[in-house]
Amino acid sequence: MSAGIVNFHHVNVTVPRALERAAKDFYSARLGLEEVPKPEASRGRGGAWYQLGSVQLHLSLEDGLDERSSTRHVCFVVEDLLRAQDYLASAGLEILSDPRPVPGTQRFYVRDPGGNLIEIAQRKTD
Repeated sequence: MSAGIVNFHHVNVTVPRALERAAKDFYSARLGLEEVPKPEASRGRGGAWYQLGSVQLHLSLEDGLDERSSTRHVCFVVEDLLRAQDYLASAGLEILSDPRPVPGTQRFYVRDPGGNLIEIAQRKTD
């Protein structure tokens, strides 16, 4: 028996209200995610929604959080890890090394303006 889960729809990350513009720039300009319109009922809350294939990332605004002490994260898969690392470093992001390597995967981390941990990964082909 199972809960009947058939798919993954979205992940939600939060940033303080004061960092909304910087966070939107991070996800749109730095990571290249496509912003999509939010439903009418959600538009007055700020933040943004992004579409990536069949999955969405929801950016919400919430004050009083300490994201830097958390290991919660979102993982994005790339085709060329070194190219992604060079691009994000040249955009001024601090590249955080992999603290716990996983066999079969190469990865690094960055943080969004709100402190959310973002994993960038590529499956090893060797």
